[in-house]
Amino acid sequence: MELTERQRQVLDFIRQHIMEQGIAPSVREICAHFGLRGPAGIHRILKALENKGFLTSTPGKKRSWRLTEKVRPGGITGGIPLLGQIAAGLPIEAQENRIEELPVDCAGLFGRDSCFALYVRGDSMIDAHIADGDIAVIQPAEEVNDGDIAAVLVEGLLPEATLKIVRRRNGAIELHAANPLYEPMIFSARKAAGVRVLGRLAGIIRRTP
Repeated sequence: MELTERQRQVLDFIRQHIMEQGIAPSVREICAHFGLRGPAGIHRILKALENKGFLTSTPGKKRSWRLTEKVRPGGITGGIPLLGQIAAGLPIEAQENRIEELPVDCAGLFGRDSCFALYVRGDSMIDAHIADGDIAVIQPAEEVNDGDIAAVLVEGLLPEATLKIVRRRNGAIELHAANPLYEPMIFSARKAAGVRVLGRLAGIIRRTP
């Protein structure tokens, strides 16, 4: 059964909230997210989503909404949300707005339960075969292994994102390019707390003209 645009938005918000917080949002949180004063409209949408087989609930229990198997891990239709762009060069401002839903099965293609995607801008990761205009598919994670390529936010400058090789040295964090023309970005142990990992690189999608 087809979803209305508002039903799709609500279902996508619930999925994202569960992925990030580990629990379903309350009706009040859903209303706040969509700027609604009253819960009546949201209750109707939630009931419609339940009737269409996308949600299930436990009567009398708060935050009881659960996604059904009909909602694939990568998104409502099994796609990967494309959120914006990420720098492979100097960091650029992270665009958190969703641009589109990529018709790609995250679990099937990349072996990950959940993913999001960002456009790559710049050439600093060219030796890792990541080019300007590629789409980086990211598996959400707060920690990555030394030497992993990751999407990273650098706090204290701007809410900016960059795609780099992450290395740790005696409490310091180093963000290395895969291009000898770029110097590593080094954050001392004191400043390392301002470096926040968004997730590790799961793969690259390259669109042809």
